[in-house]
Amino acid sequence: MKRVGLTGGIGSGKTTIARILEAIGYPVFYSDQQAKSLMTNPEVQQQINSILEQNVFPDGKLDRAVMADLIFTNVEKREAVNAYLHPKVRDAFQDWANQQNSSLVFNEAAILFETGAYKLMDFNVLVVAPQKLRISRTMKRDQVSEGAVLERITKQADDEIKIPLADFIIHNDDVQPVLTQVEGLIEQLRQA
Repeated sequence: MKRVGLTGGIGSGKTTIARILEAIGYPVFYSDQQAKSLMTNPEVQQQINSILEQNVFPDGKLDRAVMADLIFTNVEKREAVNAYLHPKVRDAFQDWANQQNSSLVFNEAAILFETGAYKLMDFNVLVVAPQKLRISRTMKRDQVSEGAVLERITKQADDEIKIPLADFIIHNDDVQPVLTQVEGLIEQLRQA
């Protein structure tokens, strides 16, 4: 079994690619969903509140806006939350991958390179798209302003940093057909 990391900046369309992979029949582990699931655990909530020095779980549910404001405006708090959550997510991926019956399993993760998790994968795929398109996609999806999207983009590593670390690139630019690229990716991964 080959473990394949799948990542891309906000609005790049990595989740779209992940859904295509699932439709083709490959298992995909969604790291962000796992992190959200972990945050329903009272012990995890207590630890995150402690790190952020504020209750971001009123009534036991995450206040995403408050947490986003805290972690996107404070590098130390963002790194501390990541340092706490990401090892738990990585462990969950390993457990999940060991239960799969597929020659390829994919780990969709927004900050695969930033956390170093890419080093645990056999191959890594980076989904890229022009910034203007990423902004419009994210504004539409999240109902946020252009400024809010730009702020999030600046908190992620640039594609120029990620490209040399990636084994494969998918261009999700609304010009090149992604299905053809995904089919080519699968063929190359099978032969690798």
